[in-house]
Amino acid sequence: MSDPFDIDLARVRRSFGRSARAYDAAAVLQKRVREELLERLEVVRLEPQAVLDLGAGTGHASLALKRRYRSSQVIALDLAEGMLREAGQRQTLLRRFRRVCGQAAALPLREGSVDLVFSNLMLQWCHDPDAVFRECRRVLKPGGLLTFTTFGPDTLVELRRAWAAADERTHVNRFIDMHDLGDALVRSGLVEPVMDVERFTLTYQEVRDLMRDLKAIGAHNANAGRPRGLTGKGALTRMTAAYETFRRDGRLPATYEVVYGQAWCPVSTPRPKRAPGEVVVPIGKVGRRRG
Repeated sequence: MSDPFDIDLARVRRSFGRSARAYDAAAVLQKRVREELLERLEVVRLEPQAVLDLGAGTGHASLALKRRYRSSQVIALDLAEGMLREAGQRQTLLRRFRRVCGQAAALPLREGSVDLVFSNLMLQWCHDPDAVFRECRRVLKPGGLLTFTTFGPDTLVELRRAWAAADERTHVNRFIDMHDLGDALVRSGLVEPVMDVERFTLTYQEVRDLMRDLKAIGAHNANAGRPRGLTGKGALTRMTAAYETFRRDGRLPATYEVVYGQAWCPVSTPRPKRAPGEVVVPIGKVGRRRG
């Protein structure tokens, strides 16, 4: 049987594409985390020729990266074409960046073609972080940097528990622990990983206000184990009642665990072991065949 937490990428693409115009108004946390991730670049000695904004959304980070690295080529890559159309509105005559539609686990970029991969709150929408990190490793130049954020396991813990009290279906994404992400970075061939976590709590008057915000940014349930069709009134009532047990000082909390990570592409790659009797001839020593 399939994993109920497998992500339906086609649904993710549709959801974010349809929410592109409303995204910025509701993406309060995403903006705050993006600004923090950008600030962390200030202590990094890097003069990139090419920058990839992976999961660029509506393009705010792409524009900020272009402002920071004025002579760099900035590539805004996103799964949803609707997001990229909105990102086009961020551009100015002097601050232009490329827009590319593609998947993080199959980047349409050449090997060793970028110096910096910047990714804000995108990884949680991918099937396999290992595959994404391998692709980042592939497209990074030696000495290049990957810096990213994603959500950790305590994200939306109140909503997850409330739905668990209502039914047995999958309503909230499975978020990966910081230490497991660090291990995945190492498996991909990236080096010197640095990880840390910051927690944020947003508050709401009613649980429907939280769900409205999630819908506005395109964060629909895209898990394989999601309920098909409309959620029954009874399940929604039970979930709402369960969420009420978290109310404090007249407000309902929504916890977000934000994982910050970075790792470098190694400057040198170990040479592969040769098979017994194998001889390697430099390409410059290979003459043309004469007919």
